[in-house]
Amino acid sequence: MTAFFTVFVTIFLAELGDKTQLATLIYATDGDRPRWLIFFAASLALVASSGLAVILGAAAERSLSILPLKLIAGAGFIAIGGWMVFEYFHSTR
Repeated sequence: MTAFFTVFVTIFLAELGDKTQLATLIYATDGDRPRWLIFFAASLALVASSGLAVILGAAAERSLSILPLKLIAGAGFIAIGGWMVFEYFHSTR
């Protein structure tokens, strides 16, 4: 059960303020669409994309060891963060 909560909290926090959440928010402002339809469509899209990520992750695990995958993902996040910090300071000149 600990693994479930670890994954849940990590993904939940990562999704807060994400462009997916913002797109869902924009759809919800349209009074012509039922809110339940927006909720279920957005939920299904997230389930489908998560399913694809699990399938691709399982395939990658078979061809690569887990340490390099974590290393590549971590380096990618650091690179994106560094780029965002650079862009911030570059745009405030």
